[in-house]
Amino acid sequence: MSLTSAKKTDPVEENTTTDFFVPDLCRVRAVFMLLMISELIVVLLSILQAESGWIDWNYFGLVSLFVQWTVLSSAALICSIRHWLSRFSTTQVVLIITAVVLTDVLVFTVIAAQLLPMTSASLSVHMVGRNMLAALIITLMALRYFYLQHQWRCQKQAEMQSRVTALQARIHPHFLFNSMNTIASLIASRPAQAEDAVLDLSELFRASLRTQDRLITLKEELALCQRYLAIEALRLGDRLTLTWQLDDDLGAQAIPPLTLQPLIENAIYHGIQPRPEGGEIRIETYRKRNAVYIQIQNPEPDQKLDRHQGNRIALANIRARLDALFDEYAVLKHSVHDGRYTVTLRLPWRTTTQ
Repeated sequence: MSLTSAKKTDPVEENTTTDFFVPDLCRVRAVFMLLMISELIVVLLSILQAESGWIDWNYFGLVSLFVQWTVLSSAALICSIRHWLSRFSTTQVVLIITAVVLTDVLVFTVIAAQLLPMTSASLSVHMVGRNMLAALIITLMALRYFYLQHQWRCQKQAEMQSRVTALQARIHPHFLFNSMNTIASLIASRPAQAEDAVLDLSELFRASLRTQDRLITLKEELALCQRYLAIEALRLGDRLTLTWQLDDDLGAQAIPPLTLQPLIENAIYHGIQPRPEGGEIRIETYRKRNAVYIQIQNPEPDQKLDRHQGNRIALANIRARLDALFDEYAVLKHSVHDGRYTVTLRLPWRTTTQ
């Protein structure tokens, strides 16, 4: 098994404009939302314009083409200068974006007047003023929405950080007390191994007190798991078999601290300890495209032997922490197949600064 440091590549690293209130308009979801909202506005205008029936389809087609031109081109322009815009104050950003959008609308208004059979055969001050005023109102409304959404997101992040710290603190005693009992049983018979176990426990305890760390590397988390398993191996002896299948390139993957250790502890207490013959715990990491998968397998718990049924606190805490940090991009699930109980953790591929 190798836990060597992975090269620090960051294809999905949060960029320097993470705290910028203007969203990345180059993302597929953002483009889709812009197109949907603009089409809804066109539908509303077409209904108001119709003299008979529900909708003036000719007007709808022409206005829709014009609006999509301006929306997509404006979004592309703002996306291309977003990093540069992040250097300015909020007021300056609003003025710059408004100027970009109005200029874009003016250009396409002139082009549309020449190419499309609009309501007026030639360009008029009324047409330009109407389009510019509509663009100004919609742009200011959109920027106001982006700003309020950004403020809400910042508040949510602050609340989630407090929640993550509290949830992490609830996990601490779960493994510390059991480890102390193991060390106490070794002091008289195997003092050297008890000393090693104390060193391992001190590292685990130090990690559990670092509640200010939101994310650590997968390499660090696996190192803590190794220290925990070293303590459990002293207690279980030959009954515990470990199999590691790790992707060394994932060493820099970001993960909340003390995420895997409670899962491994559950695997031992539900799948290994109740069995007189013990069993194997398999830990595997791999990557598929922009997702990193971590699997922990152990023998399926025997309902007759397992005396720790119903202990779901660790799983619930870990799932809450993942939701707080990664939203819907992180998944924690479990399954049973061919007598093997598997916990699968999926994380978005992301690195963290050492």
